[in-house]
Amino acid sequence: MNLAVRDIRHSLGRFVLTTVGVGMLLMTVMGMGGIYRGLVDDALVVTRSVGADLWIVQRDTRGPFAEVSRLPRNLTDRVAAVPGVVDPREFVFHTIQREHRGMPFRMAVLGLGWPADKGEGLPLVAGRVLAQNHYEMIADESLGLALGERLRLGKDTYTVVGLTRAMVSSGGDGIACFTSRDAQAIQFDEAGESARLERQARRARAGEIDFGRTQPSVLERAAGSSRAIAALPAPAVSAVIARLMPGADLDGVLRTFDGWSDVTVHTAAQQEELLLKGTVDRARRQILLFRVLLTIISAVIMALIIYTLTLDKLHPIALLKLIGAPNHVIVGLIMQQSLIMGALAYGVGYLAGERLFPMFPRRVLVTNDDLLRLGGIVLVISVLASLLGIWKAMRVAPNEAIG
Repeated sequence: MNLAVRDIRHSLGRFVLTTVGVGMLLMTVMGMGGIYRGLVDDALVVTRSVGADLWIVQRDTRGPFAEVSRLPRNLTDRVAAVPGVVDPREFVFHTIQREHRGMPFRMAVLGLGWPADKGEGLPLVAGRVLAQNHYEMIADESLGLALGERLRLGKDTYTVVGLTRAMVSSGGDGIACFTSRDAQAIQFDEAGESARLERQARRARAGEIDFGRTQPSVLERAAGSSRAIAALPAPAVSAVIARLMPGADLDGVLRTFDGWSDVTVHTAAQQEELLLKGTVDRARRQILLFRVLLTIISAVIMALIIYTLTLDKLHPIALLKLIGAPNHVIVGLIMQQSLIMGALAYGVGYLAGERLFPMFPRRVLVTNDDLLRLGGIVLVISVLASLLGIWKAMRVAPNEAIG
């Protein structure tokens, strides 16, 4: 006959409620760990999906995810001429918030370097990659868009041709992929009246100089489209990404870029480090701190619960001592109860998390390593929590059973 199981059956209701409460607390610990993992994974999903070895950004900036970076589009031609570098592509990334179906609609816009990059490296779960240079998009499932749905952004309408899964930005917004030209059109879209006022302002500035007064065609050109004015640059890209040839000398390639005064180059590993230690660093550390605090709180609560259950058994424990029961029987009674409670609470937490975590607004990524690590922590907590009850039980005198 197992005394721990018999005692649990004697006070089954209280034990079950206590176990469920501890289990929900452990579920929160799992959730905080999953949010931590999800935050890190979401921050790196874009850098890993594009498959770039080098990130060429504006001089003295930390990349398109940390701050604004503006580069001319023709930089891809210069990068292509560097020995050891292949497949240079434009990279555009920004976040927009519009209204869709009467609700606020926020998403991150990722521009792919068409035609070299059509989205083949994206985790597609439905649909296809981009097949033309304009008016097509690949959306993440979290955006709630369906295949074939049409979405108006700026002055153009885009059709959803593919769906991805777990493609979100570091802020938790779903990512929609366009060609780089379409991404720039969305980013720099302006109202018609704003464009008209800008053209009139250019015409007025041209009319203030002698060249504009003597050349009427200059005034007409200044009042025209920006694309028709050679002096005005094309919309800038956020970065240029590229891959290295197999066996290429990375240090030699970086030395070449160091001689360029207008750009800074980061390797893929450096870009990921900048993301983790910059954009999401504070949130990552805060979540980690909460996870540690919740683990400590779980240990304290379990210790107090086991101690309270031991206080309720002081008379039976004294009686066991009076009839000559050895100490290891009493120690086993308390420690087995603690271990049973820890194991059941861990199971409750895991099953509850499996149901609830998919409903969270941010992705909760619980890995097997995290589950095993938390299981070991629960085992240690269960043993340590029983020590307080064991200490109290060992201080009980046998004659208290008579009194």
